[in-house]
Amino acid sequence: MTTRWGITIPLEGVPLPEQRSIIEQMPDLGYTDAWSAEANSTDAFTPLALASVWAPRLRLGTAIVPAYTRGPATLAMSAATMAAAAPGRFALGVGTSSNVIVERWNSIPFEEPYKKVRDTVRFLRTALTGEKVKADYDTFSVKGFTLGSVPEQAPPLLVAALRPGMLKLAGREGDGAIINWLSAEDVRQVTPYVRRYGEDKEVVARIFAIPEADADTARQIGRWAISAYLNVPVYRAFHEWLGREELNPMWKAWEEGDRKGALAAIPDSVVDDLIVHGPAEYCRERIRAYVSNGVTTPVIAPIGPPGADPAAVVRALAPED
Repeated sequence: MTTRWGITIPLEGVPLPEQRSIIEQMPDLGYTDAWSAEANSTDAFTPLALASVWAPRLRLGTAIVPAYTRGPATLAMSAATMAAAAPGRFALGVGTSSNVIVERWNSIPFEEPYKKVRDTVRFLRTALTGEKVKADYDTFSVKGFTLGSVPEQAPPLLVAALRPGMLKLAGREGDGAIINWLSAEDVRQVTPYVRRYGEDKEVVARIFAIPEADADTARQIGRWAISAYLNVPVYRAFHEWLGREELNPMWKAWEEGDRKGALAAIPDSVVDDLIVHGPAEYCRERIRAYVSNGVTTPVIAPIGPPGADPAAVVRALAPED
């Protein structure tokens, strides 16, 4: 059983500067980790920099920073700065992100994602030691970069992974994997690809949770989240690989431009599998099921319901009532 218990920051519904008191309490509630995300809200590093001061007992991580949206040297500097701010308490998670974030929002070609992440990990391994990097990778070149402020302890490098190729990369060249949008039972299908390169490899799982909501409300929220994410090509391919044929009607409706039909086509059983919801005690039980199946670091991502007190949500999802 893991001794780690993480949560995603910043929390929804509260301006970032006002979250200090909640984050300060997290270690006393049993949380060991705080992990950030980066899509269309806050960047990945600023909330962690604040948390490093507000709650210095927390381990901090990015889940994830896109490999495309920062240049290699800028990414190395950001990681080194966080590693210096939280010595021994920071892990850098990188990944492809998605074509929506990379191409549509940042106007960057979403090309050769596997190679881009592999090359980024290889560059960071060298750069974070302070060694001069002069190398031509498959997806970019670096001509003479030397990190000017080398952290005392280089952060672990984790790779966001869905299917076998990236999962094996996470185990072979990374220090572990970050997994996302899967059920506790799906973990058994995913983790062996990472652990073939070492049983000590970390597996971080982002687990979406809606505590203390009635089933109808939770499923309505869950359907919106599932339709927003699992129609993105990388996530659709992941769930096709997992064998989740129950989503075929949703995908078909989505392809036909029928957004309402796609939403309605998501079965309750899929929502219940992919999103933890119900009484707090049941939510904690389901989160522990991810751990029993191979996750080392569960990272809870609360998603509503609207109007819920974020501090109450944090308390409800803490490892012990």
